[in-house]
Amino acid sequence: MKRIKLIVAYDGTNYCGWQIQNNGRTIEEVLNEALTALLHEKVAVIGASRTDSGVHAEGNVAVFDTENRMPADKICFALNQRLPEDIRVLKSEEVPLTWHPRKCNCVKTYEYRILNRRIEVPTLRLYAYFCYYPLDVEKMKQAAEYLVGEHDFTSFCAPRTQAEDMVRTIYSLDVGKTGDMITIRVSGSGFLYNMVRIIAGTLMKVGLGVWPPEHVEEILDARSRAAAGPTAVARGLTLISLEEETELRPVIAAENKEWKYSLDQSGTAAEKQSFLTIERCIPKEFDRLLFRVVHQAVRNGAETVYVNDCESGERIEAGKPYGYYVFQPSEERTGWYVTHDEYRRGAGKGSPKE
Repeated sequence: MKRIKLIVAYDGTNYCGWQIQNNGRTIEEVLNEALTALLHEKVAVIGASRTDSGVHAEGNVAVFDTENRMPADKICFALNQRLPEDIRVLKSEEVPLTWHPRKCNCVKTYEYRILNRRIEVPTLRLYAYFCYYPLDVEKMKQAAEYLVGEHDFTSFCAPRTQAEDMVRTIYSLDVGKTGDMITIRVSGSGFLYNMVRIIAGTLMKVGLGVWPPEHVEEILDARSRAAAGPTAVARGLTLISLEEETELRPVIAAENKEWKYSLDQSGTAAEKQSFLTIERCIPKEFDRLLFRVVHQAVRNGAETVYVNDCESGERIEAGKPYGYYVFQPSEERTGWYVTHDEYRRGAGKGSPKE
């Protein structure tokens, strides 16, 4: 048995998104059928990003397991002979059996394109949203700055999401214009359901002058889908790439109005230890932040996580469950708390839904 990773590009116009469903043809369905016919065994791919109906991709990632002896790097060439013209596998390679596209740290990049001119161009109608009214790109850039960093993006998520935690990190959010085409390019650790399209719809409202750029901060604070702009149409969105982080970041840091912390992972690989320093956090977010960051450290390989709450030495309660974890005062480090291994490996064993 071996695991094969695919880099998949597709025009999403004629498909009901990535994930198999009853109401129409999907990318996942087509790949499964083609791979099953090629390899003469039942194949089911797992995709890294479940794009919606009409959304395009230049670099989605999928994996599948096979016992076929065909060389991994040759599968893409043979598979493309069986795929329709609007789906192509750009690369195929073998990865460890433990590798999973939804459980590795990666940077996802999307682009949303807006054709901003008086008359639509027919050849672009399937790959960009057409906006007749002039958009102020400079104001859209100013508004985008409020979204960069780690925030609770509840206002930018469709109500029927299955996500348990609405906190996400946007590494960069750029708005540029070339000719009549405005491109919103966003990179992050992950995105909520419809998040990029809602961001695009919100930035367009700013570009139209409906809201000033600073109103985006109020939308974030509201934590209500009703506060943000409309969900922009799917055809303007393209998944550009998913870049796996092959090495742990030595330090993960985040700062906004509600919290500021740093997670030292420099000793995670060798010593299986991580150190979380919470410089400040508003009370109602403290428990959630503690669980979220500690769980990330554990997923990244830490067996022990030390925590220092700089604002107060009394907010962490020894023996109290924080998600899957409990803490006790550290015997080695004054003012620090350490995860309780017995709970994490026993009653707390498991991981939250992806």
